[in-house]
Amino acid sequence: MPISPIVKEDIAIIAQGIAAEADKLSGKTVLISGGAGFLGKYFLGVFSYLNENVLGKPCKVISVDNYITGDRDENFDFSDKHILNVWGDVTVPLPVREDIDYIIHAAGLASPVYYMKYPLETIESAVTGAKNLLELARKNKLEGFLFFSSSEIYGDPDPRSVPTPETYHGNVSSVGPRACYDESKRLTETICTIYHQRHNVPVKIVRPFNVFGPGMKHNDRRVIPMFAYQALNGEKLSVHGDGHQTRTFCYISDAMTGFLKVLLAGRAGEAYNVGNEKNEISMRDLAQVFVELSGDKSSFNLIPYPENYPAGEPQRRCPDLTKARSELKYTPQVDFRAGIERAMNWCRTQESYMGKQVVKELVNVV
Repeated sequence: MPISPIVKEDIAIIAQGIAAEADKLSGKTVLISGGAGFLGKYFLGVFSYLNENVLGKPCKVISVDNYITGDRDENFDFSDKHILNVWGDVTVPLPVREDIDYIIHAAGLASPVYYMKYPLETIESAVTGAKNLLELARKNKLEGFLFFSSSEIYGDPDPRSVPTPETYHGNVSSVGPRACYDESKRLTETICTIYHQRHNVPVKIVRPFNVFGPGMKHNDRRVIPMFAYQALNGEKLSVHGDGHQTRTFCYISDAMTGFLKVLLAGRAGEAYNVGNEKNEISMRDLAQVFVELSGDKSSFNLIPYPENYPAGEPQRRCPDLTKARSELKYTPQVDFRAGIERAMNWCRTQESYMGKQVVKELVNVV
């Protein structure tokens, strides 16, 4: 399958968005954990694009993944000789013998269903994985270490702290059903901060707010791919609880631009929110958007939270982007509705999303 034109366009837009910082990657070596995940695949795509079109000297990339949830995706097969994909588990020290300039720790289990299924693996990939990579960083004259934290570290914020700034300390249960994810991210932020203070590792922390776009798997179990799959197959969309909980969503090209700006231009020892503060929407209204985009062939209904979904879901999640905007000149560009339409157009090209419809069409032809 050729690489999706939508994915190609988004990657080119990301590269344009970091034009002022991209040259810092010229001739460098980047190690990324979680390279087969949703975000990891975009990093590889951007590095490949930069190698071909921008950088004076190509950057070498070592992509590590244990494929517990990631996979090899034809939509992101860029066949760049400077990118090495290897099986590896960051919970044990990696046998890397060459000099590394940048490390991106993106390995993790971000879907609530998966981190409830793999709670210990979730903790180990964040905490032990970061510790091992930070030790590797100590052995190299690193120019940047990017840790992927999460907006979940804020928990269910006080309404007076929405939009939520990086200075908000969080409202998180250490023993709740989401603690394996929330608390492992919080602890890893602490570990990263100590390595910066004690060992001068140039750590930058990013806290993403609900990133979405082409490349998400149909069975990811996060709300955007779940709604897309159900809508395209004429199913009723499943909205948990009363549907009044809200989120803001950030399209992948905006998010990736922000992540790379943090890596290449962010201040060491600092955390940055990356997301889009302009589209806070309830889950009921989000479901209605997908119903409309499906041509009204689907509808939605309210259901109780399933047993395999962790309780304690935050009621609101919206970033304060003042810090990223003022320090990094980060400004999201993609309108929420346009991003959803773009993601849906990509989903329509994927058999995994259109499987039931494809089967029906084949039966009708026969």
